[in-house]
Amino acid sequence: MELEPLLVMAMFASFMALLLLGFPVAWALAGIGLVFAALGHLMVEQFDANLWFTWNGTIGVLDARIYGIVANELMVALPLFIFMGIMLDRSGIAEKLMHSLVRVLGPLRGGYAITVVIVGVLLAASTGIVGASVVLLGMLSLGPMMQANYNKSLAVGTACSVGTLGILVPPSIMLVLMADRMGTSEASVGKLFMGALIPGLMLAAMYILYIVVLSWLKKDMAPAPKHHERLDGRALLGVFLAVVPPMILILAVLGSIFFGIATTTEASAVGAAGALLMALLSRRLNLEVLKESLYQTSRTTAFIFGIFIGATVFAAVLRGLGGDDVIRDAITGLPFGTTGILLTILFITFLLGFFLDWVEITLIILPLVAPVVFSLGVEPVWFAVMFAICLQTSFLTPPVGFALFYIKGVCPPEITTRDIYLGVLPFIALQLLGLALVFWFEPLATWLPNEVYGGH
Repeated sequence: MELEPLLVMAMFASFMALLLLGFPVAWALAGIGLVFAALGHLMVEQFDANLWFTWNGTIGVLDARIYGIVANELMVALPLFIFMGIMLDRSGIAEKLMHSLVRVLGPLRGGYAITVVIVGVLLAASTGIVGASVVLLGMLSLGPMMQANYNKSLAVGTACSVGTLGILVPPSIMLVLMADRMGTSEASVGKLFMGALIPGLMLAAMYILYIVVLSWLKKDMAPAPKHHERLDGRALLGVFLAVVPPMILILAVLGSIFFGIATTTEASAVGAAGALLMALLSRRLNLEVLKESLYQTSRTTAFIFGIFIGATVFAAVLRGLGGDDVIRDAITGLPFGTTGILLTILFITFLLGFFLDWVEITLIILPLVAPVVFSLGVEPVWFAVMFAICLQTSFLTPPVGFALFYIKGVCPPEITTRDIYLGVLPFIALQLLGLALVFWFEPLATWLPNEVYGGH
């Protein structure tokens, strides 16, 4: 076997080993890249990855790529969308919406859980941050559901799983990163937002259907409360007033992108300003809240860009060792047709989600497999949406399922880790079913982008 493929496999193996040992992802990526860059210079005759900075005024390969990351106008949308989500979390809108919907749906069997799904969808479409959504839904819903004698696994599984919709339903920071990494105008941010909208709402509808059917078949899983507030016009008005602010923000952000009024970056600024205004109108905005929101935004953005830079080093060395050719030959050499190759890639992505976060998979794996998939004639938006649904499951699959850690931090003492794992299993199955539906019915992901953009 030639030396270059061995070094490529050794790079991936070393990266996984460092992750399992607990090393930070950004440092593991950059460190492995630099080590194998040195090995490449020493052991490979034609090592095509010039990582060294030049001091005569010209820009070397690595610093040019890093400059390209920080100078990319699309990346400006990341901190703005993150700030929008954090500020909405602080505004109290979700809490108000939850209390209003409970008055309407609470008397129904499974009504609390259905309320969590509806609130989760609105949070997903207005924040796009999984951690904030899962924690907020857990804090608002687990206590009341426990008091209403809900099954512990159903209660915690609903709150945990619905919170992950924020990574799929636009505006999603994952879709922004995916559009940048795929490197094709056929999968722009606007098209990915359009493509993910119907599958995201379809998953929410599947969650609700599951809750309704389960509550009907097993009445002790989600019983109707014995005492509830009387439904009247004031309750319906409260729901209307609670739903209007987030809906206006969603329409302002997504509508401005969909109708070509604003770019993704400009729309993210509209969303950040709108969230700031809503927090101000709700009288939740003060200097301390603003400072905390800015700090969390900076911290999250720095984390993502740190991984960006580490992944750039890793990818540059990998390509210098012929990693692209190794991956392409491995994929095209599979004894399947295009359908079999797609299923294999999605299955491997699902398995990687047990050990890697969506950021690492998006920045490392997606740029390697996307060009090969596109060369087979696969529609880019369709593939991107399926890849995104696969990545959504990574939040729920142990041992690295971050949503499981988020929800555990706000669970009442009587809910155990076993309850959490049992609770998310049906929702993982529903996500995989949703992925299968998108796989077999491509228009679920492509119809809306084609209608809006005319197939261009």
